[in-house]
Amino acid sequence: MTLFSPLTAGDIELPNRLVMAPMTRLRADEHGVPGALIAEHYAQRASMGLIVSEGVFPSAESKAYPGQPGIETAEQAEGWRAVADAVHAAGGRIVMQVMNGGRVTHTGITGTPRIVAPSAIAIDGETRLADGTKVAYGLPHALSTEELDVVRAEFVAASRRAIDAGFDGVELHSANGYLLHEFLSPVSNVRTDAFGGSPEARASFVISVVEAVAAEVGAGRVGIRISPAHNIQDVVETDAADVLATYTALVDGIAPLGLSFLSILHADPASELVQQLRSRFGGVVVLNTGFSVVTTRDEAHSIVNEGLGDAVAVGRPVIANPDLAERWQHEHPENTPDQATIYASGAEGYTDYPRISA
Repeated sequence: MTLFSPLTAGDIELPNRLVMAPMTRLRADEHGVPGALIAEHYAQRASMGLIVSEGVFPSAESKAYPGQPGIETAEQAEGWRAVADAVHAAGGRIVMQVMNGGRVTHTGITGTPRIVAPSAIAIDGETRLADGTKVAYGLPHALSTEELDVVRAEFVAASRRAIDAGFDGVELHSANGYLLHEFLSPVSNVRTDAFGGSPEARASFVISVVEAVAAEVGAGRVGIRISPAHNIQDVVETDAADVLATYTALVDGIAPLGLSFLSILHADPASELVQQLRSRFGGVVVLNTGFSVVTTRDEAHSIVNEGLGDAVAVGRPVIANPDLAERWQHEHPENTPDQATIYASGAEGYTDYPRISA
C-alpha cells in the first residue's frame, strides 16, 4: 500500500490516497451561490484521489462567514451541479462538506434573528462582517430538543441536494468548533437533557445526524470529520479521559453504519487516541495533521506506508498546487501559497497558480 495506490471508500473509488482537505475560501456570491470560478478551482484539482469541498451551510441560520457557499436553495444547488460536473469532466471525485457553523457566526452574517448552539455560551472573540467590520460573537440561543429535529432535518435535506446535484458523497463537519463539534465538548455543551452530560449523551446528537443522513443518501456516500482535542474556537477538550470516552462513544455509534470514511484531524496521527479510534471504526480513515501544520510529501507517505491511516487529507499545499498529486508522485518542486489571498475574492490566489506543464 502506497500513497498512490487506489482505495475503495464505501461507494467511492479513489485512484490515489491523497484527499483535498476542506478549506474555507469565501468565493461564493452574496446569495451563497458558487459560480464558474469555484467550479474551475475544484476542477483544476481533480487529480487528487478525492476532493472535499469547503464547508457548505445547510440553512441561513448555519452560515458562518460572508462569502461562504450554501446548499439551501435551488439556485445554490444548481451552482454546485456545475462544480460537480466540472470535477467529473476532469476525471475527479468530490464530496460536499455540510457544515452548520453553530455559534461561530453573527446575525449580521446569517441575516437571521439568532445564532444557535447546544448551550447559551458565547465564544470569546470577534468575527468579520461582509463589509470588514469586526463584531463580537453574540450569545447563542440554546437549541431545544424539538429544534434539534429541525437542525437534523436540515443536514439530511442538504445532503440529499448535494447528491442530487451530482456529488459523489458528503462529509459531515463535526470538527473545528462548529455546531456538531460543540455538542461533543463539556465546555460548550452543558445541557441537562438527553443530549448533554455524559460523554455518551454528548455524542448522541452527532450520531443521530449521521444515522439520518446515511438513511437518506446511503452510508457508503457519507463521511464525517472530527478533530478531538484540537481546542479551537472555544471548543476545549483537555481532559484526556473525557476525550477518549466521548470519541469512543461517537465512533462506536457510527461504526456499524458502514460509512464511506472517518476523517480525523489531529496533530499526532500515531497517537494512542487516533489509533484507537481508527481500530474501533474499522473502515477507511483519512488523517490530517492540522490546518496550522502543513503536511509534507514525506509526512503523507509515512502516514500511509506505516499503516497509520488509509489516506491523507492535505490542505495548504493543494491551494498553491492544483496538480499536487503529480508533483508529489514525481517529486517536482511545489509552489508556495500566498497567505494574503487565502480568504480574498476573485481568481488571484485561487485559480492562477501555475501547473508543472505551464
